[in-house]
Amino acid sequence: MQRRVANPDRTTKYAKEVLAGNIVAGQLVIKACRRHMEDIKKSKRKDFVFKFDLDRAERAISFFDFLKHTKGEWAGQTVKLELWQCFIVGSIFGWVHKKTGLRRFRTAYTQVARKNGKSTMLAGIGLYGLLADGEPGAEIYSAATKKDQARIIFDEAKNMVKSSPDIRELIDLFQRNMSVATTVSKFEPLSADVNSMDGLNIHYGLIDELHAHKTREMWDVLETATGARQQPLIWTITTAGYNRFSICYEQYSYCLNILDGLVEDDTYFCYIAQLDKDDDWRDPACWIKANPNLGVSKKLDDLERKCSKAKELPAAQNTFLCKELDMWVSQTERWMDLDKWNDCPEEAVDENGEVIDLAGYPCYIGLDLSSTTDMTSVNLEFPLEDGRYAVISHSFIPEERVLEKEKRDKVPYSAWEKQGYITFTPGEVVDYEWVKSYILNQAAKYQVVEIDFDPWNATQLANDLAGEGFECVQIRQGFATLSEPTNDIMSLVLQKKLIHFNNPVLTWAIGNSVVTQDPAGNIKLDKSKTTFRIDPAAALVTSHTRARLRENNTSVYEKRGMRSLL
Repeated sequence: MQRRVANPDRTTKYAKEVLAGNIVAGQLVIKACRRHMEDIKKSKRKDFVFKFDLDRAERAISFFDFLKHTKGEWAGQTVKLELWQCFIVGSIFGWVHKKTGLRRFRTAYTQVARKNGKSTMLAGIGLYGLLADGEPGAEIYSAATKKDQARIIFDEAKNMVKSSPDIRELIDLFQRNMSVATTVSKFEPLSADVNSMDGLNIHYGLIDELHAHKTREMWDVLETATGARQQPLIWTITTAGYNRFSICYEQYSYCLNILDGLVEDDTYFCYIAQLDKDDDWRDPACWIKANPNLGVSKKLDDLERKCSKAKELPAAQNTFLCKELDMWVSQTERWMDLDKWNDCPEEAVDENGEVIDLAGYPCYIGLDLSSTTDMTSVNLEFPLEDGRYAVISHSFIPEERVLEKEKRDKVPYSAWEKQGYITFTPGEVVDYEWVKSYILNQAAKYQVVEIDFDPWNATQLANDLAGEGFECVQIRQGFATLSEPTNDIMSLVLQKKLIHFNNPVLTWAIGNSVVTQDPAGNIKLDKSKTTFRIDPAAALVTSHTRARLRENNTSVYEKRGMRSLL
């Protein structure tokens, strides 16, 4: 009797090697590996519905053994997935539902720098879906905005078939189509400039270089055309881009929230290889973080040459950072390191471990009122005697729009409401009377010094509150006013001097927040550069603009009415 040889677990091996520090990787790859290992532990619990099927993972990885390279120095040789690629392929195909056996991941976002074997991997995956995924009538599409772009993956896959005897006889090749007659399956290029994209029944939608998509049209078409399939897959492999209003940056930001634990989406796989924020882009030791295929398909001497050019020519620097080091390049950057934020205290206690009664400290209230159909946020900030600050955040959204917003933002507003972090106001718009009532209730508990507000949309509420006897201070939204408090909050977080009580809504908003910079180096939050809500974070900056000044030597009752801080 022949003894069965166990499959090697190349997927988990990569995760372990990265987490052990044996493979150099950026923080986002480390978080992806940590997610895999933590989910393996979770899979032993009854309440976690997914498991890692090693045989399914290795089957997909081993499929590449039937394929041949078609270009350059590797032409004619068998495709050999590197360990990082095994992790990606093995994760996407190895994680399945315990009861149904269907694939866990329905969407995959992979971001790596140029020339790291993206097209080869995606073309091979397309052929796997066509031949080996067990889907009758499978429709595989390589999608792009233009015909020539859509053909890149398709033509690579087609050339693989021509060069690979093991699969050549199974597939019929045509100019615009590959098909398998026995399963009535097909693989075609798909572009947004065709007359109609109706009637699609997508099994795999493969998108190369999503950053090049100027609109979200193709992404939305692919998503809506998968409804009839049991285990569809939308997979994009891309390099970073420049446009932070794009569908690509939207998906990138969503992946950051998943990897940071701000959003829970067990059906979305994320792998982002890029430099870390504090890395020196001129240091060759860092380059492998964005180029996991460095030394294989990506050549070190080519990177060195391009780096030298980037050092001399400022215009070439952004291109090098974006395309060779996989960094999103613009005047904006993410405000806060979520790991540092999460290291901050979750409760207000003194040096003896006794809970601090915040009622004994001055309270500054910050308001951020966006449009009445969106989120409105209130932040209570307490400067403590030891230089720390405690903040209590609360938000409001219209009840009639909760389901719409949960679908759009992909966060559990209903759960947050039950936990007391959000109030649903009746109707389709935020009723500011509820906001006013909340503030009055807080003022009955705490020593409210003043109410600070962004004048946009808040003037009437501020007037009403001034009529109730509160000192209301208008906070202008320019760089000169907001730069110092924005920087100071970052400093407090680094020193673990900001107590945020582990508020999930505020934490989510902090993770969504990006800052923009003026020519003088001043910074402020930029709502226009993010597709997700940052209102609680904006309310925090507004309150801190005044709280950091600690005007404690003036009686609350000596300051009433409306003022403006220029």
